[in-house]
Amino acid sequence: MGRGGESEDDFHWSYSDEPHKSRRLQILAKYPQIKKLYGYCWKTKWIVLAMVSTQIAMARWVSDLSWLMVMLSAYAVGGVINHALELGVHEITHNLAFPKLQHNRYFSFFANLPLALPVAASFKRYHHEHHRYQGEDVVDVDVPTDFERKMFRTAPLKAVWMVLQPAFYALRPLAVNPKDPSKWEGINWAISIAFDAAICYAWGWKALAYLFFSTMLGMGIHPVAGHFIAEHYVFSADAETYSYYGPINWLTFNVGYHNEHHDFPFIPGSRLPQVRAIAPEFYDPLPKYHSWTKVIWDFILTPTTGPWSRVKRATLKPDFIASLKQK
Repeated sequence: MGRGGESEDDFHWSYSDEPHKSRRLQILAKYPQIKKLYGYCWKTKWIVLAMVSTQIAMARWVSDLSWLMVMLSAYAVGGVINHALELGVHEITHNLAFPKLQHNRYFSFFANLPLALPVAASFKRYHHEHHRYQGEDVVDVDVPTDFERKMFRTAPLKAVWMVLQPAFYALRPLAVNPKDPSKWEGINWAISIAFDAAICYAWGWKALAYLFFSTMLGMGIHPVAGHFIAEHYVFSADAETYSYYGPINWLTFNVGYHNEHHDFPFIPGSRLPQVRAIAPEFYDPLPKYHSWTKVIWDFILTPTTGPWSRVKRATLKPDFIASLKQK
């Protein structure tokens, strides 16, 4: 792994395949019983239902409060729940809430309701490419753009970049790898807009603002949002994916078990700790985190770390990349 171009702040360019497929084959060769962990988790739908119900109840409650309390509630309570719902959508995107694909697709629209913005359908299209083509230039829109790399270099600007994470996650795919709209995105938009209108009609603008800012604040400088940085930003040489084994995993479908998740994306978060327990020699030596808050702190204040601290690779042909726009 090396740097490309002339800048000391350039991306880390890799000339080898992403590490997860090869490690998965090694683990399965030694521990074939891990395949028994594959499949959906029955608990996921009930956890999502509880979170959606809580956010609707919270929207009603804050509608009678001051704007200051609306914003504080959105950060302290709604930010945690909506971020957890986003990770619930992530879990459902991998078809891990129900046995049938269609049931997962429709349920992702339900989990999307309190987020106030339609994200489930588009996330599904791009996230599968993040797994298949991790770090691939143009294709993996989880990697920051050259504009982000060049613009957000100092500690204050990196803090701004963290606050603006929701905007970059929404706009980056449109700038880097736009896709033809699908019918599912249209359905997602229609359901989300109808729900937002119903919330606003029933309880007013404060209720809708609570849901909207729960999403915006929960994806910015927020302890739960530390996983955005912890998962793939390079803090240690030759490692492009990192796991976190701290307590916030209890609220986030164990997304912190990120090496385990990329190795086995068809295992639900509830069973990822079992992967590490079965094959500790594959995971214990890897760099890991114990605090997402410290990850954010270190990311902002460490001069050598920033949006450029990502592994990129360029192994796909232009014709193949163009074909992905239809998928």
